[in-house]
Amino acid sequence: MNTPVIPQLPLGLKLRVSADFEGFHTGGNLQAVSDIKACANGLGERFIFLWGKSGSGKSHLLQAACRLAADLGHTSTYIPLGEIDQFTPEILVGLEDLCLISIDDLQHIATNHVWENALFRLFNRLQESGSRLLIGATGAPQTLGIGLADLSSRLDGGLSIRLKPLDDAGRWALLKDQADRRGLSLPDECATYILHHASRDTRHLVSLLEQLDNASLAAQRPLTVPFIKMVLESSRNFT
Repeated sequence: MNTPVIPQLPLGLKLRVSADFEGFHTGGNLQAVSDIKACANGLGERFIFLWGKSGSGKSHLLQAACRLAADLGHTSTYIPLGEIDQFTPEILVGLEDLCLISIDDLQHIATNHVWENALFRLFNRLQESGSRLLIGATGAPQTLGIGLADLSSRLDGGLSIRLKPLDDAGRWALLKDQADRRGLSLPDECATYILHHASRDTRHLVSLLEQLDNASLAAQRPLTVPFIKMVLESSRNFT
């Protein structure tokens, strides 16, 4: 039996509690999820480039892969490049010793020659170590404006997967499932109201549900359409 290990994360960062494969609604992304699970398990593709619009689930899947790898006893790390103000390119040094590396929001280092060179050197070390790499970004490799040609070539060399956004039925199911996981009663009419009046970005929907859960607990009130409307009107999620 594999002994779970703790993913190595930059200081002050944690994997989202809800970021696991069970909490991801696949929609039209069944093959993508299968490929990422295999990679986390040390099988299939060694390098996967995952891309899609903000809120499509990239960060969720990259973190879920680290959690699965850890549960299987494999070492892993998750590096969110959207927060590069919290660390330097030296954070990439030595990652080739881990089984799985998940690097998120690659678009944030495009044209940054220091970060681009550091990532290119990591690619070279990974070729020797055999470690597995997952990278997420908002666009396909050739659309990101990467300045280092050698790095651009490396990025094009992996399995490129575009995440398809959930349709309304998928978003509705996501809300209901996330509410159930929280032990929160979300009547059907409330889920429908949220979809009609809040951002359709899945990350925002999950964040809003957390906000509603906290508001419901604080007010000691169940979720109803009038209560949700009040919370939405007092937040930036209202559209």
